[in-house]
Amino acid sequence: MRTLRWQILIAVGGLILVVGLLIGQTPSGPDAGPQPVQGGAYVEALVGRIVRLNPLLDFSNQADRDVDRLLYRGLVQFDSQGLPQPDLAESWTVSADATLYTFTLRDDAVWHDGVAVTSDDVIFTFSELQDEDFPGPADLHTLWQGINIIRLDEHTVQFQLSEPFAPFLDYVAMGLLPDHLLRGAQVENLIDHPFNLEPVGTGPFRFDRFLGEEGQIVGVSLLAWEDFYGGPPYLERFEFRTYPDESAALAAYEAGEVAGISRLQGVALQDALRLSSLNVHAARIPRAGIVFLNLKHPEKTFLAEKQIRQALLMGINRQWLIDSLLDSQAIVATGPILPGTWAYANTLEPWPYDPDAAARLLEDRGFVLPVGATPGTPEYVRAKDGAALDLTLVFAEESPFDGMAALIQSNWAALGVRVTLQPVAPDSILPDYLETHDFEAVLTEWDLSPYPDPDPYPFWHDTQVEGGQNYGGFEDRNTSIWLERARTLSDPGRRAELYQSFQHRFQDQVPAIMLYYQVYSYGLDAALQGVTIGPLNDPSDRLRGAAEWFLVARREPAAAP
Repeated sequence: MRTLRWQILIAVGGLILVVGLLIGQTPSGPDAGPQPVQGGAYVEALVGRIVRLNPLLDFSNQADRDVDRLLYRGLVQFDSQGLPQPDLAESWTVSADATLYTFTLRDDAVWHDGVAVTSDDVIFTFSELQDEDFPGPADLHTLWQGINIIRLDEHTVQFQLSEPFAPFLDYVAMGLLPDHLLRGAQVENLIDHPFNLEPVGTGPFRFDRFLGEEGQIVGVSLLAWEDFYGGPPYLERFEFRTYPDESAALAAYEAGEVAGISRLQGVALQDALRLSSLNVHAARIPRAGIVFLNLKHPEKTFLAEKQIRQALLMGINRQWLIDSLLDSQAIVATGPILPGTWAYANTLEPWPYDPDAAARLLEDRGFVLPVGATPGTPEYVRAKDGAALDLTLVFAEESPFDGMAALIQSNWAALGVRVTLQPVAPDSILPDYLETHDFEAVLTEWDLSPYPDPDPYPFWHDTQVEGGQNYGGFEDRNTSIWLERARTLSDPGRRAELYQSFQHRFQDQVPAIMLYYQVYSYGLDAALQGVTIGPLNDPSDRLRGAAEWFLVARREPAAAP
């Protein structure tokens, strides 16, 4: 009996010990982490100059676009993959032939002055783009001239297109303007309209005032819009202060004047990376380095051979170019459709840097080196039937293109390809060389912003060789069929299949040499929370989730399991 009691005591003691250990491993005060609450002010150093706050006029000014991103909203918005999402329009439908787009507006959206958003605002905004005196991009004006806008009722508007055009949703994402404040305003007077200095939008932040010094605008103060249909932002105030360059912006951060920097590059980026208090975010933007090759050049007929183009691509050390000349702020490119988007072919791998394989391709195509030629000498040039393998490379006479051109020249010289460098004025490349097809090879940067839809049709369809943007003269019937079909379908799944076929074909044919996709870097103070990042369709997209950023938080107990 005594022995049994001791066994019971030992068992009970063991149970108490186990329970004690379990309790010791459980946090005494479980919580759900920081819960954002409204409050606080965020100040960002904006590199550039604020001119006018109007979404129809901000195409050429990044600083204006950044501020407008918080003030205005469009019918739709795009996520980081480039897929359209509801915004001022709660829904939309597309006809079977993709020529009718009907949008239904949300009934809880109001302008910053309290007036409800209606179809009249949609009609006014896009009618301005149709006006002959519209001061924006000519191609945008041309597109809208062929579209009929119909008011179905106060919250429903329809766009009638003359032909199917799947990327159309890109063009209704721009911020709307208030009809009740601008009705009767002529588009030619819009540039100097007082509205641009006292903007009224529908975004999560409303205009408060400009910040001025010595008669100049040096910033703008925005306040949280409590009646924003997506819910009021957590930050009570969002302020931009302008600086001439990244170094001045970084100095302002280190002086405690700002809590973020809109753009970081070069020396300022390297210095910013050393600051533990600053989180540096980097994201891919729609800007790519490219070498256009003239596939129809009457003398350089070897450019029409895909194996030669493949060899030229494999002969460039693109990663070294990125690391040494772009501060590693780029990604080796795989093709003309950007990674991270809905249309990207994830199975693609970039062509490797392989000068030996490139040399074999050139040998196979009959381009051989002179017997006994020494690398690095003028004689080290391949030839076929007495014709030397040489090219003239046109590039903008500015950094970093001068360095890129020199690196490409060196890489191709190692293959036995002689390259003559031709620096030109940056603004002459498009009108004097690409559009006239008066070139052998052109090194440039290809800006695909601000529209997220990939639509490669203008650059690679065979009908665009004459008078279009197919500068290299690439003609491939399979490619043209896929691109033509893809821009007429409203089904993104089927479009993605067609674009994936195009990308694999592009990688095989190498109609141009894609070098890199550029990366955009910006800095946010570590105290700012709720920040999410992803690929950017435009640098202003870094502000996509600004309504969710917060500085003030409280901890709440976690719900019991």
